[in-house]
Amino acid sequence: MNLEFIGENLKRLRENIENIKAKNNIKREIKLVAVSKTFPIEYIIEAYNNGQRYFGENRVQEAENKIITLKDKDIEWHLVGTLQKNKVNKAAPLFSLIHSVDSFELADKISKKALEIGKKMEVLIQINTSGEKTKSGFCMEYSIIEENVGKMLELKNIEIKGVMTIGPLTEEENLIRKSFKSLREIRDKLESKIKIKLPEISMGMSSDYRIAIEEGSTILRIGSLIFGKRE
Repeated sequence: MNLEFIGENLKRLRENIENIKAKNNIKREIKLVAVSKTFPIEYIIEAYNNGQRYFGENRVQEAENKIITLKDKDIEWHLVGTLQKNKVNKAAPLFSLIHSVDSFELADKISKKALEIGKKMEVLIQINTSGEKTKSGFCMEYSIIEENVGKMLELKNIEIKGVMTIGPLTEEENLIRKSFKSLREIRDKLESKIKIKLPEISMGMSSDYRIAIEEGSTILRIGSLIFGKRE
């Protein structure tokens, strides 16, 4: 199987990211998470051999086999999909960062499992900035977000690293930009009012990463531009 296209795609994508940063005078580091869900291990190894170190998976069960198989490689695994409470016990030992904490109850369960295995679990707070019913995340009411984040800060074995959203399913740039800008503003307000540091903003996928970078993203979650279209 000829997988050279993966290295070529990564090179092109990294160049595009640097060009967008240069054009907008952006100095911050931007992590590129290669979303490898549904793709076989050979694709991950090819990306790894071309310098990729951050990988994202959506489903705990699928990710488990990949993570165990590739345990000797210095890969940082991110859970970027919805995490069901009954999958927390499996997910906590596997991932470095969980992007999709959308309730205090989920955070509490993660914290308890992390305590059990002697780990400080890094998480992001997912916020539904598009208002689409098909998407998970806290609603946009700031008081609810602040109340829940405040309670999460009392949990001993999770560390809130930032916020995450999924852009709206549209080609209208103004709606995408509004969604991403809203997430950054919520992050800024949380930092100011609760006096905490939330360095990470996870937003931007293959179709909208340019806008995400311009609006403050520090983590991009990109799959098809690296691995090709999913079947």
